[in-house]
Amino acid sequence: MKKWKKLPVIAVVITALMGLFSTAVYAASGEDGDLQPEILQRLYDNFVKDDRWKYLVEGLGNTALITLFAMVIGVVVGFLLAIIRVAHDKNGSVPVLNIIAKLYITIIRGTPVMIQLLIIYFVIFAAVDIDKVLVAIIAFGVNSAAYVSEVVRSGIMSIDDGQFEAGKSLGLSFPVTMIHIILPQAFKNILPALGNEFISLLKETSISGYIGLMDLTRGGDYIRSVTYEAFLPLIAVALIYLIIVVLLSAGVSALERSLKKNER
Repeated sequence: MKKWKKLPVIAVVITALMGLFSTAVYAASGEDGDLQPEILQRLYDNFVKDDRWKYLVEGLGNTALITLFAMVIGVVVGFLLAIIRVAHDKNGSVPVLNIIAKLYITIIRGTPVMIQLLIIYFVIFAAVDIDKVLVAIIAFGVNSAAYVSEVVRSGIMSIDDGQFEAGKSLGLSFPVTMIHIILPQAFKNILPALGNEFISLLKETSISGYIGLMDLTRGGDYIRSVTYEAFLPLIAVALIYLIIVVLLSAGVSALERSLKKNER
């Protein structure tokens, strides 16, 4: 039965790839429907000539780097923000930090990530010679933290209050109860939402080109500006994003199944 559960995901991937392939073949075909030899020349001009495929590789590397470290920042800061808000909701502690956390979340969630990226690069770090990849990591990490915090907070609040009372009856402090009793249970509940946030973050990094950073999307755009052809570079970028997202989704699903096995 486990094998059949994977069929919907596999079907979606195959359908998407077949659709993109069919579109490419149709665009490369002549009036008689036969595949034209010039498609090979177009592939050569877009990806092989002058090693233009390296722009995609370089962009992919920067995209992966930004996504990974931004997610680390988002998870760490997001968990801290969530714990601060839950601590205030449960026992009224840290009121000042709670106000700061709510203000931070409201501002970040209420403004576009592209504007945040531009402000951090052109305003905050305007007078500093700083690596653009680092700027992107900070910008996307700060943005992701606001969303992760709400995901984590909802997961913690979904745990029965009896769990908190049990920890208190055992003489455990609130931080110890949170770390050893509440968070392990909440993590299982929020794992799918965290996976979705990771995927969304990956796709959001496609705007990194606004600060002149060579990400995956910018790499395809550079090829397009040289060859004056949009179809093949954009399809290549789309396929790369699709493959990464499918792999991430499969990884999150596998981790989720593994955690469910441990419950048994």
